[in-house]
Amino acid sequence: MSGPDMKMITVIGSGLIGRSWAMVFASGGYSVKMYDKQPGQAVSAIAEIRKQMMELEEAGMLRGQLSATQQMSLLSTQDDLQLALQDAFFVQECVFEQLEVKQDIFQVVEPLVGKDVILSSSTSCLVPSKVFSKVQNRSRCIVSHPVNPPYYVKLVELVPHPDTTPLVMDKTYALMTKVGQAPVRLKKEIDGFTLNRVQAAIIAESWRLVQDGIISVQDIDLVMSEGLGMRYAFIGPMETMHLNAPQGLGDYMSRYGEGIQRVLRSFGPVPDLCAEDAKSVVSEMCQLIPNDQQHLAARRHRRDQLLMGLARLKQDQ
Repeated sequence: MSGPDMKMITVIGSGLIGRSWAMVFASGGYSVKMYDKQPGQAVSAIAEIRKQMMELEEAGMLRGQLSATQQMSLLSTQDDLQLALQDAFFVQECVFEQLEVKQDIFQVVEPLVGKDVILSSSTSCLVPSKVFSKVQNRSRCIVSHPVNPPYYVKLVELVPHPDTTPLVMDKTYALMTKVGQAPVRLKKEIDGFTLNRVQAAIIAESWRLVQDGIISVQDIDLVMSEGLGMRYAFIGPMETMHLNAPQGLGDYMSRYGEGIQRVLRSFGPVPDLCAEDAKSVVSEMCQLIPNDQQHLAARRHRRDQLLMGLARLKQDQ
């Protein structure tokens, strides 16, 4: 992807995800036009991005080869959607996670762009066949689902519409790789994609264990942060098993497969996360970290700082 016709990306929506995508694309040297239907929102987003970029540069964590000033020069805003889409080869939608809103956005965008422009959604769980149902040419549509916050957590799930061409998948994969993300290709769409399905399984069992009085909220979090999470930050569950038996994955399953299946059969039903008795879990969490904005903001800042340090460590591997 090179040349003047392949350097402009339009980001629709200027919230947290939109700002993050703009920073990621600018770090790769792409010009980015941000559009938001709310007047003044995109301009405010640019100001927030400038603040973040300067802090990242000072911390030595700014991504890409360009300085913060050079990257900021690649960012602009446009209040007119048609002008925002002009010259773009890739459109990244980052609006509110509501199906009808996303469908309407792409229905409006499609006639304003050329037939080869890739239409990408940031949706975290809405399948492409629904998101792009009002688009005529769905062969150039794809979901590029980032992980929050995308600037520090580089995974991107690429989820095709049933009509998405291999070329669109390849071009999107190449773009995400070029800007420093870690894309994974899903072979077909599925509810929740892959990351949220794995996450949902962890949430469900963690919730059951707390609700059944097996372990506390604080300690189940430690099971992940000081246990599984330590190795999963660098190798996944498949490689973990492969390395944990003398002769690899097949050997691991011959040794432990039956025990894993026994434990899986003991799992309870899907917990009702909004039921009356679920309030005790919420209350226990709020005792550890009060849910007022001051405490939550402080913990989010701590999270981002730790993720920044982990990203630096992974970068050195």
